Amino acid sequence: MTPRQPPAGRLVRVYVVTDGRAHPTRNTLEPGTLLVGAYDPPPGPLSPEKCRLVELCGPGALSVAEAAAHLELPVSVTKVLAADLVDSGHLVTRAPVPAARPPDPGVLQEVLDALRDRL
Repeated sequence: MTPRQPPAGRLVRVYVVTDGRAHPTRNTLEPGTLLVGAYDPPPGPLSPEKCRLVELCGPGALSVAEAAAHLELPVSVTKVLAADLVDSGHLVTRAPVPAARPPDPGVLQEVLDALRDRL
């Protein structure tokens, strides 16, 4: 029997990254919630993962799912980190952009008929 090799890449277990917590302090964070860097974040030491998340969100907005992909962490872990950073004033959240509704077929038909009458 050969000894099991540790997975390449991440050397720190994800429960260490979240200080052993499995749930964020806020239940409002969804995978589509946008994270934006705060204009004037408070000073203070941050873990490497939190520092990287603040850097990622600094120049613009990223969804929680996008941030998780960049950090190579599960979305659930990224939610915990993001909630901590929102609580500390380093990040601000924005509601995700709602999905567009399909146009009413009746309205489209009226526009098409009007265009045909003009041409």
